[in-house]
Amino acid sequence: MSKTDETSNLIRLSFARRVSFGMGDLAINLTWASLGMFIVFFYTDVAGIAAGTVGALIAISRIFDGFVDVGVGSLVDRTRSRWGKARPWLLFGAVPFAICSTLVFAVPDVGMNQRVIYAFITYSLLMIAFSAIAIPYGTLNTLITRDTHEREKLNIFRMFLAQIGVLIVTSATLPLVNLFGGSKGAWVATYALLSSLSAVLLWVVFATQRELSLSSQPAQEKIPVKVGLRSAFSNRYWVISFVYFAIFSIGYALNQGALVYYAKWILNDENLVSGLTWAYILPIMAGFLFLAPLLEKYGKRNVMIASSVFSLLGLAIVFIDPSSLWVLVASQVVKGIGQVGILGVVWAMFPDTIEYGEWKTGVRAEGILYAGGSFAQKLGIGLGTALMGWILAAGGYDGSLTAQPSSAHTAIIVAFVVVPAVVFALQIVLLWKYDLDKQLPQIVSDLEERARVQAERVAVDD
Repeated sequence: MSKTDETSNLIRLSFARRVSFGMGDLAINLTWASLGMFIVFFYTDVAGIAAGTVGALIAISRIFDGFVDVGVGSLVDRTRSRWGKARPWLLFGAVPFAICSTLVFAVPDVGMNQRVIYAFITYSLLMIAFSAIAIPYGTLNTLITRDTHEREKLNIFRMFLAQIGVLIVTSATLPLVNLFGGSKGAWVATYALLSSLSAVLLWVVFATQRELSLSSQPAQEKIPVKVGLRSAFSNRYWVISFVYFAIFSIGYALNQGALVYYAKWILNDENLVSGLTWAYILPIMAGFLFLAPLLEKYGKRNVMIASSVFSLLGLAIVFIDPSSLWVLVASQVVKGIGQVGILGVVWAMFPDTIEYGEWKTGVRAEGILYAGGSFAQKLGIGLGTALMGWILAAGGYDGSLTAQPSSAHTAIIVAFVVVPAVVFALQIVLLWKYDLDKQLPQIVSDLEERARVQAERVAVDD
């Protein structure tokens, strides 16, 4: 690790630090990808809960979780420890997160009402545990360097390793379930194994990262929740990022969650999920290798707009022949290429809005502002997952049937293609309003100068 000078916080990180930071998102995705890919399928086809009920319980849980995110963000801002403000959450939250990730798949063989209650309680507990990991982990990005290009690289490493987590989930889940016997208990055993791995990876992040003190304010005073929230909603770029991430997550959840249904009922083989996911993920991972220079040349917004257009093209390919495996493979590849500039950048937007917020308001509330990102993601994923259930229900889908009506097939295509296409169009509209890239160098320079002046004042006072 090296610094640009003795006092600057524009730190360049080593390759090993970047990789170890990215392991946190690999760990998180062992659960997050599972919720996006399999939870609705598990509830409807394994636990036997009606699709409409699944949509309702997930939507209600995510609304409740929004308040949890704000609370966790505030607590992160108030955390003071020898490990910093974000890292201790990873140390102590890893095991509860792993336990909750396993319990959500342990729906007991009881009456339907009891199953729904159990699903709601365990899903809600998992969302709380997720907040206690994801918000501090995301906040850590803003605490280990102020160099915006370094943060972009951290986000690329983070998302690269996140895709490995997705591949592990999609490639290993169903084979492990079958290996353990194919029963409900097999799902529990599978996620006990995956969740244990996630806990170890989160501890690696804790052990390898170090936090800086980046606030230009004296003594890093604790920020009241209402002050942090006020600074968030007066920050136009944070608001745009919040809405963008929520909308993006709706489409992402639908596209991922509908894949297993598409493979099972349109292509007639649910085991195709793994291969189709590889066709989607490999172009993303390859594209990440070339993303950093594109961001430096064209900026986040322009790269993300181009990616959205490419993703729309990928969705359109499906209509060449919705029942053709090779058409869907081509669609997955093109969508994957289109996702490079979105997945590789979206989490880097929030650290930039934090810098803008401090520059504009004088308040640096990393935890609360980053909680907004986590809330937007979970709100979007929750709404997308709920929409998955509701769209299936509207199409007359019944997981207990050996064949589905044509209306259910149409519902699957709507969830997999049509709604995500609308989402990408809305993303493009929002991105036209996001012009922070060109202002950021001056903002960071101003903040560094404020920090230098404050340090000189403290030195004089002492």
